[in-house]
Amino acid sequence: MEQLETDDQPGFVERQVRRHRKGETSIAADDVGQEWPVALVYNGISHAVMMCTPRDLEAFAVGFSLTEGIVGRGSDIHDIEVFFRDDGAVVPHAEVHLQVVQQAFVSLKDKRRALAGRTGCGVCGIESIELLDLQPERVPDTGFLARLAPDAIERAARELPAHQQLTKRTGGLHAAAWCDETGAVRYAFEDVGRHNALDKLIGQLILRREDTTQGFVFLSSRASYELVRKSARVGVPMVATISAPTSLAIAIAKQAGLRLVSFARENSFVEYDVE
Repeated sequence: MEQLETDDQPGFVERQVRRHRKGETSIAADDVGQEWPVALVYNGISHAVMMCTPRDLEAFAVGFSLTEGIVGRGSDIHDIEVFFRDDGAVVPHAEVHLQVVQQAFVSLKDKRRALAGRTGCGVCGIESIELLDLQPERVPDTGFLARLAPDAIERAARELPAHQQLTKRTGGLHAAAWCDETGAVRYAFEDVGRHNALDKLIGQLILRREDTTQGFVFLSSRASYELVRKSARVGVPMVATISAPTSLAIAIAKQAGLRLVSFARENSFVEYDVE
C-alpha cells in the first residue's frame, strides 16, 4: 500500500472575535478548528462524505475503510491519493481516492444497492434497527492486559495533553492516542470528530504495520458504542476514555471481550462490567 505525501491543512484557521468579559469588550484573533467535507471515493465511486479536520487524511481513509468493514485488511487497499479543493471553492473540501481489491469493491457496491433510495436515521444511512451492526468481533487474548502496568492508564492521562496541540489552540478537537503497556503515548491524532480521530489512529497503526492487539486506545471523549465497535474490529484489547461510557458501549465491550475504562484521570479510573 502506498502512502502519498500530501499538503495537509494546518487544522485551524484564525478568525476575528469580540471578547466579552466582566462588562468589557475587546477585539482579538482566535484560532478555530477546521471542519471540511471529506469525500471517500473507492475505485472511482464516492461512498461517503465525512466532516473532518483536513489533516492525516490518508490514515483516516485507511482507518475508516477497516473499521467500517469496507476492507478486511490493510493490504486490500492498493493506492491512496488525496486532493484538496480550496481555492475558489464554495466550501473547501477534500477527496480521498482509494483503489481497493475487487472483492471489497463488489461488496461495497452491493451494500450501496441495498441502501439505495432509503432515508437515513442518522447511523450511516441505515433505515432499520435490524441493519445495525451490533455484533462485534471477539478480541483475541494475546496476554497484553496481563502485562499492562498498574499505572498505565494514569500515565496515559498525564501524557495525552502534550499531544493535543490543536486542542490547545482551538479548545474544540478530540484526540485518540495509542499507548503501550506502560501507558506511554506512541501516536496521537486530533479531529473535530471523535470517530475520525480514532479512524486516523487506527489507519496510522495499519500503515506502520503495528500490532493492534499490543496496546490500548486512549480517547479524550466519552465512550460511545461506535468507538468500542471500531476498536474491537481491529482487535484492540482495551479502550480508555476521559469521559463517561454509554450503556451500549459497555454492552458491546462485554460481547467483544474488550476492557473498557472511563473517567480516566491521573489518579483514578472506573472499570465497567467487571465479574
